Amino acid sequence: MSSPFFGSTSIFLVVLIGTFVICTEGAPRAFFVFGDSLVDNGNNNYLLTSARADSPPYGIDYPTHRPTGRFSNGFNIPDLISQELGAEPTLPYLDPELTGDKLLVGANFASAGIGILNDTGIQFANIIRISQQIQNFQQYQARVSALIGEEQTERLVNGALVLITLGGNDYVNNYFLTPVTVRRLQYNLQDFSVYIISEYRKILRRLYDLGARRVLVTGSGPLGCVPSSLAARSTNGECAEEPQRASAIFNPLLVQMIQGLNQELGSDVFVAANAVEMQNDFIKNPQAFGFVTSKIACCGQGPYNGVGICTAVSNLCPNRDIYAFWDPFHPSERANKLIVQTIFTGSDKYMTPMNLSTIMAIDSL
Repeated sequence: MSSPFFGSTSIFLVVLIGTFVICTEGAPRAFFVFGDSLVDNGNNNYLLTSARADSPPYGIDYPTHRPTGRFSNGFNIPDLISQELGAEPTLPYLDPELTGDKLLVGANFASAGIGILNDTGIQFANIIRISQQIQNFQQYQARVSALIGEEQTERLVNGALVLITLGGNDYVNNYFLTPVTVRRLQYNLQDFSVYIISEYRKILRRLYDLGARRVLVTGSGPLGCVPSSLAARSTNGECAEEPQRASAIFNPLLVQMIQGLNQELGSDVFVAANAVEMQNDFIKNPQAFGFVTSKIACCGQGPYNGVGICTAVSNLCPNRDIYAFWDPFHPSERANKLIVQTIFTGSDKYMTPMNLSTIMAIDSL
């Protein structure tokens, strides 16, 4: 129901929350999250939309064993990054509890179903498109300024870690949504990918202009290998060719764009996480990572449990840890843990120009 796997992971990211992780200036380091369902931790619960994860069995392995709005059986990628940093998780921006000192920890602005383009996810109706997420970020800064002053707010934002995950939905819930779409009539797959990367660049530059100085950007996951693609497009269990080709085009273009943007800014502001490479490892050889399958979703129905969405009447696996995918689109909590490990310690095959541990070491100097 929104960006598939890692990525869009639809999976790459940037993070650092601050249960008052202290920067060199002595200010708390905040964590901000933008993007789609791979990183939404409950904003869509407050919206009239079908893109929601607020009913069982979502959240079955979360500490409360209740749905939270995360598109996972438990924790999602931002949660796990926060845990690695020893920080408390950010609250959804629409959560009424996000007030006072909690604002200084950061905020999660993400909304399931959105993409780089405004016409992505129109079938979900009321979702927070990326332009609105950025407006909410500006509003957030005004709220924090009222709390601690403009100068301290600027320092907090400059010192923050940011994670943004976009792109998968622009293919799955736009370009490939039906056999004939407006975007398919406009563009071939290569030209569409070039177009959305050019639009993504504007979004990243806008975040920089608003003060973001460490931004983790996840590429799209292996779109052709998620259970929904297998159910809709695969005859023999092989990854669907066209969506998989989209991932193979999008991710290198993203890395190239980020390298160019960093060069223009004269600093490694943006870090690309290659979600396709991360996920392909355990999709191609699930047993090596302790999974029984990377084809069948834990929760779903139809072939590969890849049809429709995960609901209380879906098939549900008893052991989520041995499934790479939780639902037709999204990784399981355990798969998310593997992704986050790679974000922290992965080689330049996965992380460009550096991994998150290196960022942490540089920023602590």
